[in-house]
Amino acid sequence: MKRFLLLLSFIWIAFLSEAKKIDYVLVEAESFTERGGWVLDQQFMDQMGSPFLLAHGMGIPVKDATTQVKVPKGKWNVYARTWNWCSPWQVKESPGKFKVAFGGQELENELGNGKEWDWELAGAVDVKIEDNVLSLKDLTGFEGRCDAILFVREGVALPESKTLPAFRKKCLGLPEKPVDAGEFDFVVVGGGVAGIAAAVKAAREGIKVALINDRPVLGGNNSTEVRIVASGALCAEPYPVLGTVTKEIRNVYDKSDKVLEMVKAEKTLSYFPNMHVSSATMDGEKITSVLAKHIETGEEFVFRAPYFADCTGDGNLGFLAGADFRVGREKRSDTRETLAPDYPDNFVLGATISWRTKVMPEPVPFPRCPWAIQFTDSSCEPETSGSNWWESGFLYDQVGEAEYIRDYLFRAIFGNWAFLKNDSKNKKDYANRAFSSMTYVMGKRESRRLVGDVFFVQQDIEGRYTRYDDALVYGTYSIDQHFPTPKNSFFFPGNEFKSTMKHYFNEMGVGRALLRDDQVPPPYFLPYRCLYSVNVNNMFMAGRNVSVSHIALSSTRVQNMTGMMGEVVGEAAAICKKHECSPRGVYADHLEELLNAFK
Repeated sequence: MKRFLLLLSFIWIAFLSEAKKIDYVLVEAESFTERGGWVLDQQFMDQMGSPFLLAHGMGIPVKDATTQVKVPKGKWNVYARTWNWCSPWQVKESPGKFKVAFGGQELENELGNGKEWDWELAGAVDVKIEDNVLSLKDLTGFEGRCDAILFVREGVALPESKTLPAFRKKCLGLPEKPVDAGEFDFVVVGGGVAGIAAAVKAAREGIKVALINDRPVLGGNNSTEVRIVASGALCAEPYPVLGTVTKEIRNVYDKSDKVLEMVKAEKTLSYFPNMHVSSATMDGEKITSVLAKHIETGEEFVFRAPYFADCTGDGNLGFLAGADFRVGREKRSDTRETLAPDYPDNFVLGATISWRTKVMPEPVPFPRCPWAIQFTDSSCEPETSGSNWWESGFLYDQVGEAEYIRDYLFRAIFGNWAFLKNDSKNKKDYANRAFSSMTYVMGKRESRRLVGDVFFVQQDIEGRYTRYDDALVYGTYSIDQHFPTPKNSFFFPGNEFKSTMKHYFNEMGVGRALLRDDQVPPPYFLPYRCLYSVNVNNMFMAGRNVSVSHIALSSTRVQNMTGMMGEVVGEAAAICKKHECSPRGVYADHLEELLNAFK
């Protein structure tokens, strides 16, 4: 009997030991302690569930990303979640190759070859010492990307893709329930100019505000990462106070530290960088809370408030909350806009990547790029820099296909530069030039536009409609339509990457005229009712996602104007708090109070 009980005890110990056995070790790329030359890219989290590291070297391999990792002793297969980002264009070559090193030894396989985001085998390791250094070793400098590294014990199967979110949580030891970030009076989602202005203005009115930003830096399109210049007049009569906050913010990329200090100086404002809002909890037609994931740690946080503002640009919060929205161009018979097309379509203003080159003392080589767009002397763009006119995605989903759009711009820029350097008839003019900078965060102009109680159109800008009693936000920028250049459309029909801008402006009662650089259109005023949702009863919006038509957006989207939208929303949120009313209730019952705040 004793021998039987002893045997049972050994079996139980063995069972416990087996139960505690670790079969997977997951290392999220964003958690690497030293990123080297790799950069954190979170632009596509809604599509793939997490950010990734990007080897953004402009053709020169970047420094290794490294981190310390603990892997139990034994034999393991090592995988990286990655892909060949040029596979959508069915090219044979893979530009973004890299390798994994573990414990100072490079694993045998080159990575970045798959047709979609998935696990690729880096190699096998026999772990003798549990603590080791894990490294990502870029091989090309051409936008290689890594989402995560996974150690799988020999003989154990890979996890299924459909279970990946739950698998990540389990491997990382994240709690099932998110952290309670607290109760606020007003939660602003989006840290661009509009979001900063909304949060700061509301805080200065004394209410408790949370500002959630999905990047490590403030500014959105006006940040150090995108560097789009803010345009538009500020502090104009009859509302000279409107624009004072935006004026402090203006051109964040030149004073990012000062703007951060400005945000942190507000005692009732809490700033949450690196947080991506992924869901909204609803009570009927009201948002009660939002869930945000930290883009570096994967931790989840819940923010609760009676009022929210969507300042994301893409209308992400509104989309999650079920807000009505529009995408593309409205047809002329619906809006009666002279610039609208006969039939509705999905055409939008495109997204931009800017780049610069500099002169070097000696010739600088640049590799041919067979995976990029191929050019000739007729189709190439003989330029040494590119800004907002390097624009693409006119006919694509600027949210769902964002990675495709951004990567297509990479293919255009690298392919054009490779041709100019190696095969152009004027290649000697480019011999001593090298890339000095290139953005990887896209500057977007248009995606979702959330619908409010007023839908603002071309005629409102031209002054041909009755003035709204809640007309407030001052607009001075022309109707600036963007289209692919004729040359680009000729050589790359349907896949253009260069734009031309057509500025239109109608004086009251006068036909359309092309705006010259030295002309300034007369001002117009965007009504407050464009700045809250028609069907989500406690959600404001400010930025390029407000309630305007495609044609009107080409004027209202400039950042000084979106900043003033944010100021109005911040003030209105404080009025909502004071009177315990809805955003719509501010218009119905407290409009004079809102208008007087800016006189």
